[in-house]
Amino acid sequence: MKKYLLALLAIITLVPLALTAGCKTADDGTVYTLTYNNFFPATSLNSVLAEQWIQEIEERANGKVDITYYPGGQLAAANKTFDGVVQGICDIGMSVLAYSPGVFPACELIDYPHGYPNGYVATMVANDFYNEFTPAEFNNVHALYFHAPGPYVIFTTKTPIRTMEDLKGKIIRATGVGTKIIQALGGQGYGATQGETYELLSKGVVDGNFSTLESLKSYKQADVVKYITNSQVVGNTSMMFVVMNKDKWAALPASIQKIFTDVSKEFIKKHAEVWTYYDQTGVDYFNSLANGREIITLSQSEKDKWVNAAVQPLIEAYKTEKTAKGLPAADYENYVNERVKYWSTRVPSAETIKKTVEAEVVNWQAETK
Repeated sequence: MKKYLLALLAIITLVPLALTAGCKTADDGTVYTLTYNNFFPATSLNSVLAEQWIQEIEERANGKVDITYYPGGQLAAANKTFDGVVQGICDIGMSVLAYSPGVFPACELIDYPHGYPNGYVATMVANDFYNEFTPAEFNNVHALYFHAPGPYVIFTTKTPIRTMEDLKGKIIRATGVGTKIIQALGGQGYGATQGETYELLSKGVVDGNFSTLESLKSYKQADVVKYITNSQVVGNTSMMFVVMNKDKWAALPASIQKIFTDVSKEFIKKHAEVWTYYDQTGVDYFNSLANGREIITLSQSEKDKWVNAAVQPLIEAYKTEKTAKGLPAADYENYVNERVKYWSTRVPSAETIKKTVEAEVVNWQAETK
């Protein structure tokens, strides 16, 4: 009888251990330390949002998560961030898909000009696209969320661009799809990150930049450019990612994974609002500088020429190329167009976005710096 009781006691003791073996909990005293590398400089509002994202996760995790933040690409350059996350150089990373050409064949389509009116719509479409198709190009990481700026326009330092002919022979900094657009318009693309562009412009290495209005202020490019050509009619966007090392994600308890997922969903809208706010502040900053600066509006006939040269041919080429590689490119294109229409009718007013961003992001930045 005594032996039976001892055996029964052993079983009672071991069963809970067996049931919990291999299961991670958030209550075992472990603190999950992570690093976050972001290519944006610390002063950028997208960088501020990254800090807020970290703070929100750490608070909800009640001390179980500790994230060290590295803005300005301190752990990995912008074009090395995705690989840096895969290799564990940084645990979390934010950067631009276009800085890794050829790596993201499905999501590359988001960057093509689709009539995005602003960054709010582009951001919502980018996340919808990923959730709908979950492309294999992200299999080596855990994707947290995505965001994207409004349509790109052309800035130039010396020569105003009023027609396609004005672009001939001009060297314009661009990346990804933007390079294809510039070349289709007759210009010459020059690959470089935003962080490098101010110096390239100021030294005359490039004649201009094909970029978001946001970079006029956040990267101080308005200080060295004199002309903005409102080329939104052919303006692409640049899908940006926030991803996590796959092993580090798998090591997190389910309860903490849920915190990361929930907070990331909330920050999609915040980035969407910041991008839309940034476009206006970029223009305001440009206009506040010395006289001689000009914002150029293309004539309707010129717009038609640009669209015929640089929109439909690029999209048709994309569909042909990716379909041949086994991707459902036509389905991708139809879905993106439908989502652009959907979100274009659901953008908050400019005044609402301005109030929200200034109250929740700009003021937070001022109070914490």
